[in-house]
Amino acid sequence: MTINFPELARQAAADGAISAEEVLALRRVAWPDGRIDGGEAEAILAINDLVAEKPPEWTDFLVEAVGEYVLNGTEPKGYVADATADWLIARLDHDGRLDSQAELELLVRVLEKALGTPDSLKAYALAQIERAVLTGEGPTRSGGALDAGSITEAECNLVRRVIFASGGDRPAAVSKAEAEMLFRLKDATLGQPNAADWQRLFVQGVGNYLQGWNNARSVTRERAAELESFMADTSTGLSRFFGRMARTDAAALRTAARDVLGGSQTPTRDFAAEASAEAAVTGAEHSWLQSRIDADGHSDPLEEALLAFLAEE
Repeated sequence: MTINFPELARQAAADGAISAEEVLALRRVAWPDGRIDGGEAEAILAINDLVAEKPPEWTDFLVEAVGEYVLNGTEPKGYVADATADWLIARLDHDGRLDSQAELELLVRVLEKALGTPDSLKAYALAQIERAVLTGEGPTRSGGALDAGSITEAECNLVRRVIFASGGDRPAAVSKAEAEMLFRLKDATLGQPNAADWQRLFVQGVGNYLQGWNNARSVTRERAAELESFMADTSTGLSRFFGRMARTDAAALRTAARDVLGGSQTPTRDFAAEASAEAAVTGAEHSWLQSRIDADGHSDPLEEALLAFLAEE
């Protein structure tokens, strides 16, 4: 490596700025081996902490480089390890909050690209957005220029990206905790000049939780590691098995499979029927929804829009 990351961090701290040319140099030396290691990720975040003046190119580099380490720094690749998630939160957190839009974008991009993450990572990202809406302070608030108690287009976009991200407790679907967060945001921003997309996001998000298919689950990090280990096994027995498979006539394999499956009385799983059944709001879900609507003694326009959506569906 022609550029020493820790040394550059010290230089940047002394200068108080990093140029677009220096960002380009970092990008050139970061990717030749196709990976970012822990020391490089730490140094990049140190530069982010220490430098006040950063060009627009910095955000893209930070998100891509540190995201590469978080997503692919441990096996199986694409799954964020618990220890890595804890490290990232601790490294970005400044007294319970994030300082920049770049740091929040890093969290959101990891959640979008990951095959699986600890639930704590999504919860932390959503907490940052909720805090900004409620207090008027944080990385989505344009340096404090926006008032508390309303939700902006940027915040709507971030919430949508996070709650429907592939990483987290319900991949690409809204969890109960996330639906409750949407209700808190709704209650805190009623009657305010909110983003045009806010009502639709609230209705779609809570509706997804109530009608989503709970049996849709991603492969866990632990199970993915087991499968990778199995496929990487080069023991004699496994090699012989795959060798026999390779030498067996494909037509004979298909015939054998039909014979086995044809004699089985196990019914084929009807995924469409399962998903359709899950779309019905259960008694427990109805009680949960009613308790949220009754919390303040009356229904509001967003709750009425949600009820109309559920009735139509």
